[in-house]
Amino acid sequence: METIQQQKAALRRRLAAREQAMTQRERELSDRAIIYHVTRTEEYRRARTVFAFVGCGREIGTRALLERILSEGKELCVPLCTGPGRMECRRVQDLSVLRPGSYGIPEPPPEAPAAVPEDIDLAIVPCVGAAADGRRLGRGGGYYDRFLARYTGSALLLCRERLLCPDIPRETHDICVPAVITEKGRLWAAE
Repeated sequence: METIQQQKAALRRRLAAREQAMTQRERELSDRAIIYHVTRTEEYRRARTVFAFVGCGREIGTRALLERILSEGKELCVPLCTGPGRMECRRVQDLSVLRPGSYGIPEPPPEAPAAVPEDIDLAIVPCVGAAADGRRLGRGGGYYDRFLARYTGSALLLCRERLLCPDIPRETHDICVPAVITEKGRLWAAE
C-alpha cells in the first residue's frame, strides 16, 4: 500500500506530464483567461493588499497580474523563501527588483519590507493540481500550507483546467483554499 506521500509524488508526475503536453500558445491563453477571471472576483476588487506568487517555468504566468496590481495602486506582496518550507511576504513596488532565488523563482531582495498575514486582503495561491473542493497539491515543500495555516483573509487558488483532479490525497496539515480559479472561471470549494 502506498503512503500518502508516495501517492502525491505519483500524482505530481502525472500532472507534470499533462502540463508538459501544453504548447506555449496554450499556456499563454490559459494564463490570460485565469488572470482575467481573478481580476473579476469581488475578492480582487476589494483587496488593497495582495500577496501573489511569481509564476515561473510552466506555472501559471502571473507577471501581467502583478503589473496590474501595482498599476491599480494596490499594494503587492510576493514570497521570499527564507529556509526549507518557510517563506515570508515581502512588499514590492517594482517588479524589476525581483531576482532568481534559491529555487530559481524570482524573489524580492531580503531587505524588501516585510508584511504579516494580517496585512493581506487577498492571497493568490499556486498549485501543481487541485480538486474542485479546494484541495491543492503543491510541490511538496509545505510553504503555502504553513502560510495558509496562519492566514485568515481571502484566498484564490489558480489551477489550469487540465490539472483539476478529483482524487488529490490530503494529509492533516494540508490546507484547502475556498475558491479555485481556472480558465473557465471560479469553482466554489466547500469550506
